[in-house]
Amino acid sequence: MSALFLVFSCSEKKKIVKEEQKRPAVKILIQPFKGLKPEKVIKVANGIKRVYPNVKVLEVIDFPENTYYKERNRYRADSIIKFLDYKTKEGFVTIGLTSKDISATRGKIKDFGIMGLGYTPGKACVASNFRLSKENSDEQFYKVAIHELGHTQGLRHCPEKTCFMRNAEGKNPTNEETDFCKKCKTFLINKNWKFSSI
Repeated sequence: MSALFLVFSCSEKKKIVKEEQKRPAVKILIQPFKGLKPEKVIKVANGIKRVYPNVKVLEVIDFPENTYYKERNRYRADSIIKFLDYKTKEGFVTIGLTSKDISATRGKIKDFGIMGLGYTPGKACVASNFRLSKENSDEQFYKVAIHELGHTQGLRHCPEKTCFMRNAEGKNPTNEETDFCKKCKTFLINKNWKFSSI
């Protein structure tokens, strides 16, 4: 009796995997917030299009009032994601881009400054260039954005130090990141992302 249950259980898993692979590709929406220079948005969008061509840049909007954290003059990343998630229909993923300082609760720290936040998986994420180095901020901004989009697709943090999905651990390791590792790339290819080689 238990052997039959195990066989049934395995066949159900195979069925779920097949359905997962049949899902159509999502469209990535880039939502710029006021204050971010248009050329910064274009550079991030062009970077994303190199690996995921189904991208659309939306009109610039203001942050909703409830996302502002007056005590620290920051915007709450989780509130931004909730706002974007509510606006995002099925079959789409929205990434908010901003030049403002963003934060989230991290452990016992109520308001921890971050570069980006994305739920795994999810329909929305946010990236900020506020904490990035001035020298190569465009490249770093792209790496933060692609990292958060990776989370929306279901990727968790990666132990590979050069992978875009590396955990920042409260620092800015983007200069050490060169690409998605082979494992993360394979995962994204199964989600209709395009890479020249794996």
